[in-house]
Formats: sequence, structure tokens, C-alpha cells
Amino acid sequence: MIVGGCGRVGLPLGIALASRGQTVTLYDINDAAVSTVNAARMPFDEDGAAGLLAEVVAAGKLVATTDPASVAAAEHLVVVVGTPVDEHLNPDLGVVPRALERCAEHLVPGQLVILRSTVYPGVTALTEKMLRNRGIEVDVAFCPERIAEGRALTELFELPQIVAARSPEVSLRAEKFFRNLTDQIVAVSPEEAELAKLFTNTWRYIKFATANQFWMMANDFGLDYSRIRHAITYDYPRAADVPMPGFAAGPCLLKDTMQLAAFNKNNFVLGHAAMLINEGLPLYLVSKMEDRFDLSDLTVGVLGMAFKAGSDDPRESLAYKLRKILTLKAKSVLCTDPYIADDRFVPLEEVLARADVLVIAAPHADYAGLDTDLPLIDMWGLTRRGVLV
Repeated sequence: MIVGGCGRVGLPLGIALASRGQTVTLYDINDAAVSTVNAARMPFDEDGAAGLLAEVVAAGKLVATTDPASVAAAEHLVVVVGTPVDEHLNPDLGVVPRALERCAEHLVPGQLVILRSTVYPGVTALTEKMLRNRGIEVDVAFCPERIAEGRALTELFELPQIVAARSPEVSLRAEKFFRNLTDQIVAVSPEEAELAKLFTNTWRYIKFATANQFWMMANDFGLDYSRIRHAITYDYPRAADVPMPGFAAGPCLLKDTMQLAAFNKNNFVLGHAAMLINEGLPLYLVSKMEDRFDLSDLTVGVLGMAFKAGSDDPRESLAYKLRKILTLKAKSVLCTDPYIADDRFVPLEEVLARADVLVIAAPHADYAGLDTDLPLIDMWGLTRRGVLV
């Protein structure tokens, strides 16, 4: 049983488990997503998922439901729900406990409840306390997901699984469950696991901020960051992880960096500096475009509105922030994306026909071979012909 099971984390997990012979029920409050899954259709793009979903649904190994009473039949209950920060960038500690409270009356003594969401340190203990106060005698483990969207059905089988629980017995139960997917298990305490997941996402966010700061420095001096990066990374393993610049967005990286900052009493200079750099990149781009062009007379085409390449996920995409700024500065703004359906977007051909200048906001491979003479802002190095700004 997977709570929140029709989302971008829960559904691939359910498909993976069902493909290994497990019988999986997905409990979700989203009626439309439940209907879509039961019709053996993916509600979002995920490499390799569509065919496997059809197979496991047809075999009766996976079913979705909106009935909270369905949790009573489960031996294992995996909780996968979004854990956002609020408008003040403070973590919401109650998301996971509230998700369990919706079905708490149907929990059965002896079940194993596995928390899968990325949580603020202490939420596992808070959930244990909530269940204990309700007199619900279940085992609780924290086993964070670590997949990348689009690669879930590869990484679920290849990446080591972190398993955390209060006792060796519960840890072994969780380990046995995840050995359906992988033989690589890393056992730690719940608090260590909570920080491990936050450290992982924050590390990526800080690395992207470093690359963005480097790019801005090089760009301000009229130098090509991609050539500099090639020089320092070529056959040099100590610099192999230096990324290209670009919008560091999506539903996890900023959010988890801010959760870590809140955990450390908002004393996280490195994390806050990374936020200023990454969130400030759209403003930097527009400012530099204003130095080069009279935007008030120009139509700007924004190519790609997803938060990362090859994705149909627009959540927390900085392309929308770029569009908002350009709406104030430019004569008009046209947006397009080959993966996201949005009535406000127009086809790429129309953007190329009507725009005066282009910005690649999401590095979809579709844009690598663009046939256009328009000025092109390509911070990603996707086309190798983007102008400096």
C-alpha cells in the first residue's frame, strides 16, 4: 500500500514493486489521477513507466483507490506526500502526520509504516508520537526516496536504499521490503537519514549556485564559461562534478535547502547565499539583456518552461519567474514547451516566427538543433551558438 501513490514518486515505486511480483494498492485523494492509473495510463511522463504500468494493471498486481479503508489490508504502508515550505520558506511539519491521520482509523496493529517523503529533521519522531498518542501500535521506518524524475525505474533498482528505524527488528523489516528492489542497503538512525536526504539535495543546490556564480563572473568579462569548464574538467577527476550553469529549480532543491536552514536556526550562510544566486539568475539574465537590447521594443521567446530538461513537470520552474520579469520589461513574451500542455503557450514555430530574441529556459534536447538567425541566449551551452549577455 502506498499513500500518495499516484504522484511522481509514489507511482514509479508502486510500478517497480508490482513488476517484482508484489501486489500493490495506491491510495490517493486525487480522483482524476486514480482513474487515470486504473485505466493503465500514466498521469505524467516517466521513462519506461507506461509499458510497465499497463502490464502490472492487466496482471492485477497494481490498483489505485481513493478509499482510506483500503489501508487495513496492507502489511506495509509507504507514505509518499509532498512536503513543501510555506510562503515564508518555513517547513510544514504536519504534512506527513496529516496524511496518516486521514487513514489512521484503518491502521492495523503490527503494520510497518514507511515514511518515504523528504522531511524536516524530527518529523519521523513526530509521526511516531502521533501514532503512539492515538494508541496505534505499528512499526515506523524512515526510508527516503532518492530518485531523479525520468530515471525512477532505473534508479529504484540501481541506487542503494537508506533504511532507518528505532530498533534493529524494524530496520530489518524495512530492509526486507526494499530488497524487492535492490540488494544495497544503508542502515542509519532516523535522524541521520533525515539529514542525509536534506544534505544530498542541498549539496546539489549549492553546486548549481557555484556554477551559476562562475558563469556570471565569466559572462561579465565577456568570456565563455563552457570553454573554461572544459579546461578544468577535461581528464581531471577532482573537478569532474563542476556543472554547467542554468536554472536550479524544481520542487526539491530550494525547499530542502530552506528546511535545512530552518533546522539550523536559520544560521546557514552557504545555503542562503546559494538561494540568492540561483533565485537571482532570471533577474541577472534580464538585466544583461537590457544592457544589450531595448526590450521595450522586442518580443522575447522563452523556450522551455519545465524545471529541467526532458521533463513535463513545471513545478517551481524558474522559467515562470523569467516570464514574469520579461512581461514587465519586454513588448511581449511568447512561451513554448514540447512537453507541457498549457493554453498560454504557443508552438515553437510561432515563437521563431514572431520573436526578436530567444532565451532557452529549459535545456530540452529539442532545442539543440535550432535553425534560426535570431539572437539566442543559451546559458546552458546547449546549442554552442548562444550569445553572451
